[in-house]
Amino acid sequence: MAGENDFDMVIDRRNSGSVKWGRYADPAVLPMWVADMDFKAPPLVVAAVREYAEHGIYGYVNPTEGLVSAVLEMLEARYAWRVEAEWLIWLPGLVSGLNVCCAAIGEKGDGILSPVPIYGPFLTAPRNADREPQIIRTACHEGRWQVLAEDVEAACTERTSLMLLCNPHNPVGRAYTRKELEAYAEICLRHDLVVCSDEIHCDLVLDPVPHLPIASLDKEIAERSITLMAPSKTYNLAGLGCSFAVVPNPELRRRMQATMRGIVPAVNAAGLVAAEAAYRYGEPWRQELLAYLRENRDLLARFVAERLPGVGVNHVEATYLAWLDVTGLPVSDPAVFFEEHGVGLSDGRIFRGNGFLRLNFGCPRSLLLEGLERMQHAVDSL
Repeated sequence: MAGENDFDMVIDRRNSGSVKWGRYADPAVLPMWVADMDFKAPPLVVAAVREYAEHGIYGYVNPTEGLVSAVLEMLEARYAWRVEAEWLIWLPGLVSGLNVCCAAIGEKGDGILSPVPIYGPFLTAPRNADREPQIIRTACHEGRWQVLAEDVEAACTERTSLMLLCNPHNPVGRAYTRKELEAYAEICLRHDLVVCSDEIHCDLVLDPVPHLPIASLDKEIAERSITLMAPSKTYNLAGLGCSFAVVPNPELRRRMQATMRGIVPAVNAAGLVAAEAAYRYGEPWRQELLAYLRENRDLLARFVAERLPGVGVNHVEATYLAWLDVTGLPVSDPAVFFEEHGVGLSDGRIFRGNGFLRLNFGCPRSLLLEGLERMQHAVDSL
């Protein structure tokens, strides 16, 4: 691959304030942990941000009609989901959206369903809102992680008011099927629950199946849904702080907006500009990215199977995150063990996944190979 969209290009991010590259005291450690790709944003997004910067006035702004229409057109084109402009609530980040949802729905002391292993804020947001996390243990059957409907049912109590869903699921890389989503929706309807669905990785489905927003199933579940989305993971724009919630029910919108008032800041102006450019002009780049990530995923799977005895990985259906099973290694702290051998991975314990590590393969292939070879050297040393 050559030209502007050169995903093989290695860009030095050290000494840039990068959270990903600044984490480790030893600069020789290769960071493959946080969900932050090592690719430049699409050229037309960079150009739009540059044009905004050159305007030179950085005052208060609102989302433009152009941005709103770009989002609505994207949702209909990609997911056959017709959304109204008034359903959108703009947020400076998905984590703030999770916290707002937990605080806006139900009452203090209520239960919030959270599957594990899961992205960390799913576990902290309920506590921040004086709610009780009600844990659902995700099960792995024949290499495929699932949130079983019977386990969701068993976790519900009379005080449960909210279900948190992550689709595609971070960290296990699942893209949930219609049948699975219909089962979760039926439980929400029967138990009078609101569902907050984190769909930030929805544009990164690697298998030949479409993403299906749970709110698009039917009007009944739409009326009790809050869907969180953003261009940040897809187009590598996380530092620009722009995301949104789709909330069809006007009462849920009112409660969210009331909870946000005076606390949640407006979206970064450059983030709004970048989001519109990404959704209007970024589709060819996204398709190239998906092809590159598929090749990285497949390379990683082969490498693990052939050269990392004691390590397993399930098939990654979506995201650029691999969930590595390291329970077969005779080490007490796998994350520290691999860090000592020059690879920085996310410790599965922060996701409630003991014995697992999360690896970010959203990087130039040469860096992925270097990281995997360091892991092989580490395993060979045992």
